[in-house]
Amino acid sequence: MAGNETYAIAVDIGGTFTDITLADRASGRLWQVKVPTTPSDQSAAFAEGIRRVLAMAAIAPGQVAGVFHGTTIATNAILERKGANLGLITTQGCRYVLHIGRHDVAKNANSYFWIRPARLVPPRRIEEAIERMGPDGKTEKALDETHLRGALRRLRARDIESLAVCLLHAYANPAHEQRVRAIAAAELPGVPCSLSAEVLPVFREYERTTATVINAYVMPKVAGYHQRLETRLKALDIAAALRIMKSNGGMYSAHEAARQPIHTALSGPAAAVVGAILVGRSSGHPNIISIDIGGTSADICLSRDGRPEITAAGEISGLPLNVAMLDVNTIGAGGGSIAKVTDNGSLRVGPESAGAEPGPACYGRGGAEPTVTDANLVLGRSPASLGGEVALDARLAEDAIRTRVAQPLDLTLAQAAEGIVELLNNNMAAAIRAVSVERGHDPREFALVAGGGGGALHAGRLAELLHIPRVIVPAAAGLLSTLGLLATDLKSDFVQTLIQRSDQYDLAKLNAALALLEARAHDWFQSEAVAPEDATLVRTASLRYINQAYEITVALPEKPAVRSETALTAADLAQLEDQFHRSHEQLYSWSSRELAVELVNLGVSAYGRLAKLELAARAAPPNPPPPVPRSRRQVYFGGREGGFRATPVHDFDALVPGQTIAGPAIVEQRFSTILVLPGHLASMDRLGNVLMEVRR
Repeated sequence: MAGNETYAIAVDIGGTFTDITLADRASGRLWQVKVPTTPSDQSAAFAEGIRRVLAMAAIAPGQVAGVFHGTTIATNAILERKGANLGLITTQGCRYVLHIGRHDVAKNANSYFWIRPARLVPPRRIEEAIERMGPDGKTEKALDETHLRGALRRLRARDIESLAVCLLHAYANPAHEQRVRAIAAAELPGVPCSLSAEVLPVFREYERTTATVINAYVMPKVAGYHQRLETRLKALDIAAALRIMKSNGGMYSAHEAARQPIHTALSGPAAAVVGAILVGRSSGHPNIISIDIGGTSADICLSRDGRPEITAAGEISGLPLNVAMLDVNTIGAGGGSIAKVTDNGSLRVGPESAGAEPGPACYGRGGAEPTVTDANLVLGRSPASLGGEVALDARLAEDAIRTRVAQPLDLTLAQAAEGIVELLNNNMAAAIRAVSVERGHDPREFALVAGGGGGALHAGRLAELLHIPRVIVPAAAGLLSTLGLLATDLKSDFVQTLIQRSDQYDLAKLNAALALLEARAHDWFQSEAVAPEDATLVRTASLRYINQAYEITVALPEKPAVRSETALTAADLAQLEDQFHRSHEQLYSWSSRELAVELVNLGVSAYGRLAKLELAARAAPPNPPPPVPRSRRQVYFGGREGGFRATPVHDFDALVPGQTIAGPAIVEQRFSTILVLPGHLASMDRLGNVLMEVRR
């Protein structure tokens, strides 16, 4: 079977565990493993997981046709401020753009105590270039190359490892930035260079500079990591192409990811969203809210009609990240979230996490702080081991919660554990409201798809808090991100600032700009070896009312993805404005067709179709018997059910489609545990997903 094109491997690296899925994309059969993440070198867990899953399936390395990866290397480098020693070239007079930033305070921050996040490059490593490009793309002052060479030599003396270049209005004309790169190649040999005209060619100097700096800051670390991955794949005798998940929900090559690593800042969370959409659509629920609860965080995203929300106004570690990405709300709420009693006697859960090393107290690896995983174990909701591989020590969990939470707050052990879980649930419910209610969506119109190792434990209670009627727990909930990695396409976004008022549209300029963007998209198709029949273009525009400081991105009328049929018409623009008014009404509860509209950015999203995973159906007898629990154990349900209660425990693998389980009950999957609360009903669909009806 050498050369079988159906086998693909997906690897998602989280803060605690690395998830690996080997899939036969034709039949839908899956082989899955989890291994502890290796923070010192994540490629070690990457390789070990692949080795294990290949041995489990008895598949030869040569049979693997594709390797897909969700990475946190760039994310962690930014969060931990462990990127490259960075230099920045900017236009004369713009040295402090990064440090001035915007005159606002982070959302939910105390304005009296908020401290501006540390910038990735200090002023001493920022040099100014004598040049000036106008917003119309015309040169107002030529680049002084002699002065530039002196600036680059000063940066060389400061031992910079990477260079960012962000010149004024380079989005309108990149000629000066391109010349800076050419000169830097001679003055700073071997130092990678990021140009703002390639990273984010749009207006707003602070956001464009930040994006360029972030890209340059993580580039050496990401490039080195990808080289290690390629080396490990070669050692495993896997010749398949390595592709990396982007924050926008698409894939790109490892080579392109090393050049533009900024697009991997939300790589893992994006994969979970794509996986949740696959599960929801397959179960007949295209409108979903997905929550992926891992060891360190919870990632939440809303998707309507099978399409996730997209934003170009993201943020990471207090820094703006204005590249296209799935609108994922990530909070520090996971199984490893640490519970602490504060100095004023209140309980706080997260955002600090025990991570993979040492992990929760019950792991027995030296962790002493109580975590959410410890609390669920004490309450009887978690099994005594994770996937039958990691044994959990209930005594250690009890000791941690008793000494650090229960005794200081004068609570029983069970009350303290329930308080930890309930506080986390309310934190996550608030995060779900932020992506639904606060954006004009009613949670009651959506299904909640629960993924990650902890999603199914908390989903029922979250649905109660938000009045969501239906919960979907995927058949492979604990490795939902890997399903997403196997169910997406190649994708790249191209954007260009082109400001025009609605009463002064210049169709010739608009169509010329679109043609250039689509030409870049076609060049990208060629670089990724995308066949014409697999190529699709989706065009967008960002609009706002005159004098607004924010835009809304809407889709342009669809056209065939060929260069000869890109022309926009006046009717197309009228339809575009109408869609903008309706979107503004939904988001902000008002709109005005009397106000002039301004088009700010044009965009083109390029999709290259890849082979997809098809979920396999489970065998279903015509008249399935009632499910028989494997065992019973004491589970705590608090005041609502009088404390601990003998609760049936079902083996997920023993269930068949059509069976129904009335709560309270536990359903144990290999890598996650489903908590069916009293009053809820759970049943299995034809694909093995567990559907829970929330009756309270």
